[in-house]
Amino acid sequence: MTKTRTSRSVATRKAPKTVQPAPPDQRIHEKPASGAQAVGARINRRAADRLRSGYLWVYASDVESIELPAGDPPALLPVADSRGLLLGTALYSPASQIALRLVSRSSLDDAAWLALLETRLRAAIRRRKPMLDEQNNACRLCFSEADELPGLVIDKYADLIIVQLLVKGLDSDAARRSCVRVLRDELAPAAILERPDPRVRELEGLAAPSSKPLFVREVGARVSTEFRLNGLLFYYDANAGQKTGAFLDQRANYAAAAEWSRRLGCTGRALDVCCYQGGFALHLAGVCAQVTGIDSSRASLEVAERNLAANRSRLTAQVEWVEGDAFQILRDWSEAGEKFDAVVLDPPAFAKSLRAVEGALRGYKELNLRAFKMLRPGGLLVTCSCSHHVGWAELEASVASASADAHRRVRLLERRGAAPDHPVVLNLPETEYLKCLVLEVE
Repeated sequence: MTKTRTSRSVATRKAPKTVQPAPPDQRIHEKPASGAQAVGARINRRAADRLRSGYLWVYASDVESIELPAGDPPALLPVADSRGLLLGTALYSPASQIALRLVSRSSLDDAAWLALLETRLRAAIRRRKPMLDEQNNACRLCFSEADELPGLVIDKYADLIIVQLLVKGLDSDAARRSCVRVLRDELAPAAILERPDPRVRELEGLAAPSSKPLFVREVGARVSTEFRLNGLLFYYDANAGQKTGAFLDQRANYAAAAEWSRRLGCTGRALDVCCYQGGFALHLAGVCAQVTGIDSSRASLEVAERNLAANRSRLTAQVEWVEGDAFQILRDWSEAGEKFDAVVLDPPAFAKSLRAVEGALRGYKELNLRAFKMLRPGGLLVTCSCSHHVGWAELEASVASASADAHRRVRLLERRGAAPDHPVVLNLPETEYLKCLVLEVE
């Protein structure tokens, strides 16, 4: 078993004599001549090989030793392999299973990191600006590792901007000031608000941030607004809802579901399961005659009804919302012989850890089995998973097993992921969390 040392005074190991020494600026953990304690983390060979191949995370179990300065843990730590060869600089999270998140392949101090943060955030925003227009004035401006800013998530909802700082190394006034400065320069928002993710902050050992806005253009500025996705209006309240308040990652899939319904002629009765605030349901209401949305949250369905009212002038479908447990409702309806032309399954993340994958796959299979039983021949099924622990092969096998049990032949029309403002890093599979299968069911 590898022993992990976190003492601030434990001496570190020398590199083997057979290893050619690196230049002084490329080594850590060598004790300076003055006797001052070196600072940094050494990781095992497995983690070092991952970083060299492009991976960005180091798990706590792969850290061989850490030498910290006196006082509070630093935001940044140099990272070296077991021989002391520098691999880069990482944000340090002492309480997290992901102990180190690489931000540079070279050595950085705090000032250089903040300057790099601003540069990368400007680049991320400028990549998204072409995605914004009259039909879409909401998007993810920064997507953590995908924009080389681990732990930083920023969403734009019309003139409101929501910031999430999800790692210990970013939880500082200096980082907040840097974000606000860039966002004001690039977008001139009405307000910038910080919205914590309680579960993530607990895992990171972070206290709740101040509830005060990071920036407001005018005193008393509102924290709610309306934003547009694919031309439809959606209500947004910064003090309510899940994540940062809405699910912007499904924007392109909303439009695809409506388009495939139209192409296949599945324009009669549609069902949106785990509909949240009505994203898929309202898009389907533009092409279908009847739409039903199911969700267990009354608060979410109240927002969905408000969104329906905001778009009623352009939607002719009959729309109803049903509050309750999706598994029970689908079981009852499938056994009662209910039929639909189009079904969307967009459940929450069933697998938040590797241990939960087996149970998650059972859940996905059950939902898809019920959907197959309720779909008319030639019907459309759009089935999603937002569990990054569940891969494409596992999801498709679960859906295929459900189709076999339901005695339905299924044709794969498309494999889809998150919208372009949520890019995937090929060397970090965890960024490809959202998976969407578009299926024709015979």
